Order: sequence, then C-alpha cells, then structure tokens
Amino acid sequence: MENVEAKTCDTSYMGKVMVFSNNYLKCCKYIINTGGERYIFTKNLYSKLISTSQLLEDFLDFHGAKNNTQWYYYRELSAAVRHLSISGYAQKHILNRLIFYEISELGPFEEEGIANLDFIIECLKKLAPAILEEAQRLQIDIPEDTYSTEDFPGIASSETLEFDIEDEDKDLQKKNIVKIASEFLAVAHSFDEFSFFEPYTTKQLHKIVPAKVNEVEIRRYEMLVHNLQSSFDTYVIHGGYRFGNRKLKQLRGCFSIVFHLLQVIGRLLHFYERHLHETGYKSIDIIAQDKMAELVSPSALLNHTINFGLSFVCKFLSQGKTLATEILNENIERNTINVGIPKELGFHMRPSLLVAKIVQHHGGQVELCIGPDRFDASSVLDIQWAGGKIQKENIEEVNFEGDVRALKDIKILAGVNYGEDSMGKGVPLPTELKYLR
Repeated sequence: MENVEAKTCDTSYMGKVMVFSNNYLKCCKYIINTGGERYIFTKNLYSKLISTSQLLEDFLDFHGAKNNTQWYYYRELSAAVRHLSISGYAQKHILNRLIFYEISELGPFEEEGIANLDFIIECLKKLAPAILEEAQRLQIDIPEDTYSTEDFPGIASSETLEFDIEDEDKDLQKKNIVKIASEFLAVAHSFDEFSFFEPYTTKQLHKIVPAKVNEVEIRRYEMLVHNLQSSFDTYVIHGGYRFGNRKLKQLRGCFSIVFHLLQVIGRLLHFYERHLHETGYKSIDIIAQDKMAELVSPSALLNHTINFGLSFVCKFLSQGKTLATEILNENIERNTINVGIPKELGFHMRPSLLVAKIVQHHGGQVELCIGPDRFDASSVLDIQWAGGKIQKENIEEVNFEGDVRALKDIKILAGVNYGEDSMGKGVPLPTELKYLR
C-alpha cells in the first residue's frame, strides 16, 4: 500500500498510469487466482471492473493512447473489459430478478441466459492474463496484493424488509397507464423490423451486423424502453415487484427484462463494432482486432448477442403486446361517435386503411357498429366487410365505439371524407393526423 501512496505524488505519466492501473490489475489477478468460477462474478465484482477499467480508459485517452502504438492495445483491453463487464452486470441483474418479473412464458430463457453469462465470464477470464502480460510489457508494476471473495459479496441475504408502503393510489393513475401502455405497444410494433423466427447462421450474423442490427439502433430502443420504465415507476407504481396490481407488475417486469437485455446487446455490439469488426481504419486497428479476436471469438459473440439477446427481446416484446393491450383496454375512456360514411365509394381500401391506422396508432379497442353487428376497426378487412353491408343496406351513417382518443381522430378524418375526394383520390390530411402520412 505504501508503494501506491507514494506513486500518487508522482505526477509523471508512468507514475499515474500505475495508480490508475492498480485496482484494475488487482481485479485481473483476483479472476486468475480464483480460477474465474461463476460464483465469484458478483454484481459487486462487475461494478469494480466497470469503474476501474473506465477510469484507466479515460486516463489513457486523455494522454493520447489511441494514437500511440505502444499503448493502443492496453487501452483497447481496458475498453473490452468495461463493455463486457457492463453486459455481465446487466445479464446478472436479469437472472437475479427473474423470479420477480412474473413473465408468463420464459421457455429456455433462464438456461440460455446462464449460458450467455458464462460466455461473458469466459471472455473476461481470457482477457485477465493478457492484460497482466501487456502491463508487464509496458513496465507497469503488478500489485503484490489482490482481492478476496470477501471483497465482492453477492447482493442476496437471508432477510426481507417489511412491506409497509402501499402504492394502491398509484394504480389509479389511468391516464398515465393508458399513455405508457400505448407507447409500449408503439415501441413493440416498431421493433418488429428486427423479428426473426430461427437462429441466424454464422455467415448471416456477420452479414446483418452492423448493416441491419447495430449499436446505434439498439441503444435508441434501449433509451425508449428506459424512458417508459422511468415513467411507469414515477406515475404508476413505485413499490417494486412483490405486491400490488399483478398485471401492472407483470408489464413492469416486461419493461425491465427488455431494457436490461437491450443493455447487454448494445454493449456487446459496441465491443464487436469497435474492437472486433474489420473497419480497415488504420493498421494499428487491424493488429489490435486480430489480437482481440484470439481472446474473444467474433462469431461466438455475435451468436450470443443476436441468437440469444435479440431473439428474447423480440419474444418478450411480443408477450408484452398482449399484456399491454389488456391493460390499455381496461383503462381507456370509452365513448361513441356517429359519423357519415365515405361519400361515393364507401369503405374501400383507402378509408378503411386510414381508420385502421388510427386505431392501431392509439392501441385501444374500437368497433364499427352497424345495428347488432360489430366489426374490429383496427382491421382493414373487417372494415371492408362492414363496407359491403353498408352498401347493400344503403346506410349513410355508422357508429364507432371504444377508445375516445381514436374516436376523436376518426371524427376528424370523417370531416375530410376519410382523406379522399369524390373520385377516390387522396386529399391532404389535417395536421392532427400527420402520423398517418
């Protein structure tokens, strides 16, 4: 300890790099000395790896390591540890909290989640000796001491705190529940562009990353889901997972598991795109990427990122759609409007599509009612079936019943003859309906 304290007074680059490397290298020694068993990789250890590697990476970046052949790889190793550790922390968090999420159909998720965590651990185990070797090459002193398992306890204990804060009033925030459920459905529908139904081959994985699936897109969705989760915790339920409205708690679990999976995917994609993918930017990049690929298989990393991570995000978002739709329809304000039918041509493709898009946009249930017959207004086909009945019976006005938000927009649409002139050609839509364009 005296050596470290002495070095803090050394303002030279080498003096400071030893200070900023000390705890980071101690973590590497700890991983090697313990054999890197799964149980030692607690959230506490991941947190230490994240903080120490980030401090070192920031120090090296400040001093230009990214543009120095001697220090470039040492800097790349610290970045690799940081991103893998963030992924490991998020995956560990999911597995720790899985019992509280109350996801209805987990399937093989837990087993595959453990396998994904084991992959991350194996990567860190391979990186640890390479980091110590690189430190020695750079003449950085390896700490004589190391950490022990007592330094990184797990978060679980044998006790549970008393539940004595009720959040039932929060459950009554129907306006916020409707807003959040609708936004969740919008995110889930938007994410459909990434859906797939069977695992990608290695060749396909390298083709779609980063061309179709990349860090920028995934991190964008991560932020959207994080915002939803934050709004939910602020305006709907703030009391955790264990008590309260079960459907709302289950939706919160869906938010959480998707958010943390997106964290895992985003960090692994960053690691792949920045440190393993051949960009050909400069020769030192290629050399470092080749050395890194010997420690972390690019193909294996993509397999875990896409065939595990992305696959289950799609699965849980799909499950969440059903739950969010139920919650939405239980909380929306309902009403009925009476409007005319599209003049001249009736409910053919264009007006039927626009009405369906309005209902789908808001997410709540709306029905087109003709006497005792009811048609799903989110379905173009259902509306056109209704159109046949309307034409046959010479009906001039119809009722729409359901979500008041959608009804308001349908009334606006009806006011401009459902977006077309008497010849069936499209006309400009009011600004309130700009999302239909």
